[in-house]
Amino acid sequence: MKPTKLAPVFTALILSACHSPPSPPPQAIAVPPTVGSGQGIDLATDASDVLIELQQRPVEFVARYYREPQSRWPPLSAGEAQQLSSLGLKIVAVWESHSRDPAHFSYTSGYFDAMTAFDEARAIGQPAGSAIYFAVDFNARGQLLDDIDAYFRGIAAGLAMASGGSAAYAVGVYGSGIVCDAIKRAGLARYSWLSNSFAWEGSTSYDGWDIMQGAPSPNLSFNQDSDEAREEYGAFRIAGGATAASSDRADLGTPASPQSPPPQFPSPQFTSGGQSLISSVVTSR
Repeated sequence: MKPTKLAPVFTALILSACHSPPSPPPQAIAVPPTVGSGQGIDLATDASDVLIELQQRPVEFVARYYREPQSRWPPLSAGEAQQLSSLGLKIVAVWESHSRDPAHFSYTSGYFDAMTAFDEARAIGQPAGSAIYFAVDFNARGQLLDDIDAYFRGIAAGLAMASGGSAAYAVGVYGSGIVCDAIKRAGLARYSWLSNSFAWEGSTSYDGWDIMQGAPSPNLSFNQDSDEAREEYGAFRIAGGATAASSDRADLGTPASPQSPPPQFPSPQFTSGGQSLISSVVTSR
C-alpha cells in the first residue's frame, strides 16, 4: 500500500501510541561465528524422524517451515531445532502460508504473517539476527509483483512492531527469479532463495541467489528437495539444551498483539546511493 495523504500516517502514529508497550527483541544466542556455503535440503515434515539418515549424508543445513496453527503440516518445533543443532546442522527458517495463492499477497497479509512467524521463531529460540524467509510459490508477473512488493512492506512493518521497533530477524524471499530480484532490489529482503521451478519468470537468468533449490536428492529415502547455499545465508543453530532454550524464550517478553490493525506506512524513501531506508529494519544483523 502506498498512501498518498497524511491521514493514514497519523492513524499509524495513533495506533502505535495506543499499543501495549513493545517487548524487547529476542536476544542473540549462539549464532555460528561463520556460516559457509554448503549443501542442504528442505522438507515439509519433522526432520527428527530422519536424523540418522541425515548424519550419514553430507548435509550442512536443513530448511524447515513456520506455518499457521491450522496447517496439516508440522511446523519447525523447539525440540526439532534442538536435535538438528546438536548434530551440528544449521537451520534455515521459512514461513509458508497460502504461498501459492496470488490473492493472499497484500500489505495486511504480510503484516500478520510476519507477526505469526515472529512468534514461532521466538518460541523455538531462533537467534536474533538470523533470517526468516517468506515464500512466494507461484509464477508472478505484472500487477502481481506490486502485490508482492506490498506484502513484503507489510512483513517489514510486522516484524518491526513485533520486535519493539527494529526487526529482530532479517528477511529472506523464496520464489522465482523475477520475484527474488524485485524484492531484493527494493531493499525489502536481505536474502533470496531461488525456487527450483526454473520455467518461472526470470529464474534461468537470476544469479543473485543466496540459496538455490534443486531436485530431490536421490541419496535420501524421504521426500525433500536439495539446496545449495552461498556464503552467509541467514542460517542458525539453537544454543544449549531443551531447558536452556525454554529459559531463553521466557526472557524474550510478550510480543505485540496480532489482533492490532496493521499500521500503514508510505513507500520507503531512498538515499542518493539508492539504498532504501527501510532496509535498516529489514536487513539489520
